[in-house]
Amino acid sequence: MSLIGLDIGTTSCKAIIFREDGNIISQAVREYSIITPRPGWAEQDAEEVWSLAWSALQEAVAGARSDPPVALALSCQGEAVMPVDSTGRALRPMILGMDTRTIDENQWLDKTFGGETLFMRTGMPLHTINTLPKLLWLQQHEPELWARAERFLLYEDFFLQRLGGEAVISPCLVSRTQMVNLQTGSWAYDLLDACAIDPGRLARIGPLDGSPVGMLRPALRRHLGLEHDVLLVGGGHDQACAALGSGVIAPGAGMVSTGTAEVVEVVMGNPVLTPALSDGGISVYRHVAPDRFLAMTLNHSGGLLLRWFRDRFCEPQMIAAQEAGEDAYDRMLVGAPDGPTDLFVLPHFAGSGTPTLDSLSRGAILGLTFSADRPTVAKAILEGLTFELRTNVELLRNANIPLTTLHAVGGGARSAYWLQLKADICRVDLRVPLVTEAACLGAFLLAGVGAGVYADVEEGVTCAVRNGDVFRPDATRVDAYDVRYELFSGIYPLLRSFHHRLSAI
Repeated sequence: MSLIGLDIGTTSCKAIIFREDGNIISQAVREYSIITPRPGWAEQDAEEVWSLAWSALQEAVAGARSDPPVALALSCQGEAVMPVDSTGRALRPMILGMDTRTIDENQWLDKTFGGETLFMRTGMPLHTINTLPKLLWLQQHEPELWARAERFLLYEDFFLQRLGGEAVISPCLVSRTQMVNLQTGSWAYDLLDACAIDPGRLARIGPLDGSPVGMLRPALRRHLGLEHDVLLVGGGHDQACAALGSGVIAPGAGMVSTGTAEVVEVVMGNPVLTPALSDGGISVYRHVAPDRFLAMTLNHSGGLLLRWFRDRFCEPQMIAAQEAGEDAYDRMLVGAPDGPTDLFVLPHFAGSGTPTLDSLSRGAILGLTFSADRPTVAKAILEGLTFELRTNVELLRNANIPLTTLHAVGGGARSAYWLQLKADICRVDLRVPLVTEAACLGAFLLAGVGAGVYADVEEGVTCAVRNGDVFRPDATRVDAYDVRYELFSGIYPLLRSFHHRLSAI
């Protein structure tokens, strides 16, 4: 018996079909673009995303004829929202989570409700990432479209309406909208009423127990060449699915996901809501594992910064790596110092994420001399990203959120070099699951629970999640990185005023 995990990410989608034991039968990937019509805006053609995801799904199912899938669950990027008509078709591009146009709307929310009050109720600090201020922006700036829309959907409910006929959103993903009571999992009706948002124009919130939410439309099932019904099961936020797919379900367990952005998720038995987390922009929301919650940090740059350096300055290394069948990122680091570099990179190339949340901050490389070369700068970028990671890890620890181990997933988990660096700088063990496409694996596990293949997520993790290498801090480097981390911590305060003045020119 096989199951489908369908991941709708920010820049690509993946459809992977797994056997019950977690082994992959077939998979397909499609990439799509982000639209930036104005500075600070980030949108996406949701109809194109649907078309490409359906294409990936067809390819994956075609590769699993000997063991056709019986259930599907979705892992989706969070917070993005758009209006749709009565048939579920997009009326405008999706406004993505990374979009920063809602500064005025957040100021209104702060003045009207108070940021601390909103955080204590919803678990979401005031931030442009949230769905609620995006809806307020649509009200204010596109009133005709607001009036004409049938519903306002995120990616999960948009896809489930297409696949099964009803717009349903998981308790996990909906808890990232800033419109839900975190404790109960239901809409915060008084908050919606004060914002003139009719909950009837939003999706139905799915069950907390992970039971199925629908069935694949017969016409779509036949188009896939499947003879039997396919259950649709509630999924969740991609990072929460990745946490599940890496086995991160027990309180104190954590995950670092390094892709376009870098995210840390730490599991809690009960939501910890403190001013320190709110001030640092750390969101707290429902895990896809029942009766569990997650604290999430975010660095917008993440692997995107390393990709920028590769594409702009490492063309010879890219060509050589391609000819030799090697990874271009590994080739970039050949010749880098064995120990810490003497360069410092502030990785705020897209503004800062948690905990400073400064959209006007910029990237910087400090300590340059004529001895600096390409591999040294490449390693310094990894160090800067990892210092930023430690800043967030320290914030979680100081907020009394226990963190025992980090499970590493995403593209960054394929680099042993970077994983050892994270262990050394953050003073934490890093464990690597054998399947690093953990978001799809997490969605697959949810599909398995919904289909009755597993009694619960704990059984699913036991059956299907296997760990590989463990990276532990190297005592010969830890102290040297501690000294450099102290210096790194002073860079943002030092440059903040300069970057703010620069942005005003």
